[in-house]
Amino acid sequence: MEKRIVECVPNFSEGRDMSVIKQITDSIEGVAGVKLLDVDPGWATNRTVVTFVGEVEAVVEAAFLCVVKAAQLIDMRKHHGEHPRMGATDVCPLIPVSGISMDETAAYARRLAERIAKEAGIPVYCYEYAAFRSERKKLAVCREGEYEGLKPRFGVPEQMPDFGGEKWTDRVALTGCTAVGARDFLIAINFNLNTTSTRRANAIAFDVRERGRVMREGGSPVGRIMKDDLGRERFIPGSLKSTAAIGWFIKEYGIAQVSMNITNVAVTPVHVAFEEVVAKAAARGVRVTGTEIVGLIPKSVLLDAGRYFLRKQQRSLGIPEQEIIRMAVLSMGLDDLKPFDVDNKVIEYMLNKKEEERLVDRSVTGFILETASESPAPGGGSIAAVMGALGAALGTMVANLSAHKPGWDDRWEEFSDVAVRGQELVRELLYLVDEDTRSFNKVMEAFGLPKNTAEEKQLRTEAIQEATFYATQVPFRVMKASMAVFDLAGQMAQTGNPNSVSDAGVGALAARAAVLGAWLNVRINAASIKDRNRVEDLLKEAAGMAELSRQKEDAILEIVNAKI
Repeated sequence: MEKRIVECVPNFSEGRDMSVIKQITDSIEGVAGVKLLDVDPGWATNRTVVTFVGEVEAVVEAAFLCVVKAAQLIDMRKHHGEHPRMGATDVCPLIPVSGISMDETAAYARRLAERIAKEAGIPVYCYEYAAFRSERKKLAVCREGEYEGLKPRFGVPEQMPDFGGEKWTDRVALTGCTAVGARDFLIAINFNLNTTSTRRANAIAFDVRERGRVMREGGSPVGRIMKDDLGRERFIPGSLKSTAAIGWFIKEYGIAQVSMNITNVAVTPVHVAFEEVVAKAAARGVRVTGTEIVGLIPKSVLLDAGRYFLRKQQRSLGIPEQEIIRMAVLSMGLDDLKPFDVDNKVIEYMLNKKEEERLVDRSVTGFILETASESPAPGGGSIAAVMGALGAALGTMVANLSAHKPGWDDRWEEFSDVAVRGQELVRELLYLVDEDTRSFNKVMEAFGLPKNTAEEKQLRTEAIQEATFYATQVPFRVMKASMAVFDLAGQMAQTGNPNSVSDAGVGALAARAAVLGAWLNVRINAASIKDRNRVEDLLKEAAGMAELSRQKEDAILEIVNAKI
């Protein structure tokens, strides 16, 4: 299942004393499941920007701990710097990366804000998507007057912090206030141009950026700047919302670039920005030779781009995600200036480096030999999930071959949709390969709990029952996912590339083996559940799937044999 990953980018009011900064980042790295990505101190601003990612609960815990640590080490009464600030931890935004919505992220941010105020005694304003008031969506409103202007705001309902702003105390004088929010992921991307002209690069940037260019009299680039009734400069908006951009010359590469920040990829995805810059550059006689992504990005950004370019080519979207990402890299020229290392550019892939090796990451030989060893896991449950994944993979393969069959060009989208559904089943079943083994290990861990006292015995019994119930649910999920493989294999046997009909048949055979194998594991695990009411409905549904699997396999093989 997809993990709920968020990024956190706290800004601390210390950019000169590295020993203080190190203690703060140590508190972050001490939380399991969190990866520290970047530490960027600034002497003049006396401010450090830290970036870390992980699953949401771990990130929220690390965020709380680093805010507490900063409050222990930074005295705001003595702080001076060029950047606006109002607290030891000035801002602490949560940013959804994958598997979690903005609304969910905002809810976590609000809970974090409340905890910081209650447990650490640090008043908190909530901003951006976590704001309780519309005017506080803007950070500048929350930080108005900076640290020096905080005291008069306390106790004033319209101005006081959202949490902990009832009374100004010596503690608050020391720590100041913190702004906690939820915001969109910011993408920094540069578009490489076949020119050295900064002026032309700037012209392209003004064409596309949301703010656009200054309006001049008569539309002339040297005409008088037009202003409104209040004396403010008027602008002609650019074509891309939620973007800021400028043109510059990069001596290192010997080229000009359009440097862009995309503040909301839901409004302007990276591939849309790329296509627009390409179009505007071409209108000015300039060609985009490639792109450069600065920093890390969520996997979804590249997947969306890859699917966009596949769709333009009328190619199936139901291919492995690595191939979709490769399409994005090729289409936007992400490796134009230097190799694009996906493992070190995509947040989810960087996080996966910390995980122990999964069964599904092993070679076929390694997986089989591990199964054949003296260890009881992986066992039949994991093998059943493998069989289901193989069946789904075969059905997906037939769909992709059908999408590319000569003479069937007008049907590419029909088969692409099938292949996309097949890839979803493959991912689900591959996840369950390891989850079955993990569920077995949880049962063994429960049996290893202490049983010296009556209370410990009771807790141990309850833990065993819970772990066993979950170990029953996992193969049940394998059954349900594998039943969906029949629909995939049946559709491809009936309407797919006739040259691959035997592959659809083998997919059905694999699906039946998966269903019946998982059914055996459901039954043996459910037998240990003392409360039969918990498993009665599950067993009935599983028995029905086992019987139906025989009928579905027979129906598909009848189609396959008739075509052969």
